[in-house]
Parts: sequence; structure tokens; C-alpha cells
Amino acid sequence: VSPNSPPIISKEENDIIGLEADMAKALAKHLGRTATFLELPWEDQIQALKDDHTDISMSGMSITVARQFEIAFSKPYFKSGLMMITTNLHKYTFLQNPESVLTQAITWRVGAVKGTTSEVFINQRATKVKSFKTFKDQTSALQALIAGKIDVYILDAPNALMLSAKHQNDGVKPIPVMLNEEYLGWGVRKGDEALLAEVNAFIDKIKKDGTLKSTVQKWIPLAQ
Repeated sequence: VSPNSPPIISKEENDIIGLEADMAKALAKHLGRTATFLELPWEDQIQALKDDHTDISMSGMSITVARQFEIAFSKPYFKSGLMMITTNLHKYTFLQNPESVLTQAITWRVGAVKGTTSEVFINQRATKVKSFKTFKDQTSALQALIAGKIDVYILDAPNALMLSAKHQNDGVKPIPVMLNEEYLGWGVRKGDEALLAEVNAFIDKIKKDGTLKSTVQKWIPLAQ
């Protein structure tokens, strides 16, 4: 896990908490195993799997074609997407859809965490932004936003809403436009078919019995 993306996964004192943490503990119980959280930088998640250093990545990872070349993914368990936060919401109230965002972004200083789908989105779809800066983690990106070093910070919608609520006294607000649709899944080493089958069976079970929905809404109350 990379515990710096509340409410998906984060660290409170010495405890790993969040949606993914609850799911990991439930998965371990389902498998008759013990969940051990290994903290890694985000950029090391995939390599750790490939090197047999970890068994599964449960850290808010979006399923992408590029990542599927390197690791296997479980069935998706949550539909998310990218959203922007800012400290100058009044400048962006006219935005209605992704197309209007892409048109106006030529005047923005944009930030994202390196190695995330936010970075990919900018590099592929918003190449004409005024400036684009990547950060090592969510904390440094948020600090840059609050300090006025960037105009908008692009990140996963659940994280955007959580940070906006937590830092409202700093003037942080979400821009209510979903830039795309993404599906979160859990990464497993290619070739580990037994674990992948068990994980998928677990996802089927918690979808059917309502555990997945209740756990998601515990951490992301606005989730459908």
C-alpha cells in the first residue's frame, strides 16, 4: 500500500486505514490468512509485485491497458474517475464537462502525482496546458496548490472530495466535473492464477451480500 490517498488508503498514527485497508482485512479473513501491510512509494507498487516482494496491491490503483501489460488485475470493484480541486473555485464555475476543461486548460498551471492516471490524462489529452508539474505524493501536490504554485490539482474523485472537506479552511474546493471514468482493481502478479481466482470470487461474494456497497459508503458516503 501507498497510504497517502484518503479515503482510499491512508495512515493515522501507526494504523493503515481506509477503504482498501478494510477490504484487505476482509479478503485475508475470507482466505484464512493474515493481512500484512507493506508501505511502498506509489512508483514501486508494480515492481514490488513483479519481484515477488508483495502478493497483491490494494492501493487505489486504476485498471489501465499499460498496467495490464505488467501485472494482472482483479475484477473492478469500484467506478471512479478524475476530478480537479482548486483554491479559486469562482474562476471555474463555468466548466460543465471534460471538453470545456480541455479547452480552457491552456491558461492553467496544473499539478498531478507522478505515475498516476492523472499524469497520463494530462500527457495524452491536455497537452496544451500552460504548465504541468508532477509531485512525488499527494501531500506535496496539495501543499503546492494551497501555496498558489499551481492552479488546479487533478486526482481521483474520492480523494478530491476528502481533501476538499479536510482542507476547507485552506480554501480547497472541488471543481464538480468528472474528467473521465476509471475502474479500480487489485493488482496481482502475472501467473498467480490461484490467488487471482480467489480474489475474484471474494469480489463476487461481497458484491452479492452487500458488504462491498456498505464498505464503500462508509468511506465514500457520496458513492452510488
